[in-house]
Amino acid sequence: MSATETRIALIGIVVNSNTHIDELNHLLSQYAAYIIGRMGIPYREKGISIISVAIDAPNDVISALSGKLGMLPGISTKTIYAKTNA
Repeated sequence: MSATETRIALIGIVVNSNTHIDELNHLLSQYAAYIIGRMGIPYREKGISIISVAIDAPNDVISALSGKLGMLPGISTKTIYAKTNA
């Protein structure tokens, strides 16, 4: 894969604490050029929020965003990649 090739991925985010939600939103806005779409679901009964972010970006950009999000306290992430480079 060359540096200009991109991959489609889905970053799943579980927010257990709203303490660092501003940092999360700031990171997502920094990567807005790569984000295809975003969906957030507040699960009030459990006191969490679930966010899915679809992204089309080079591998290193996807890894960087996922890693930065996962380092925020109270926030868990998991990234899955599409099987094709469509």
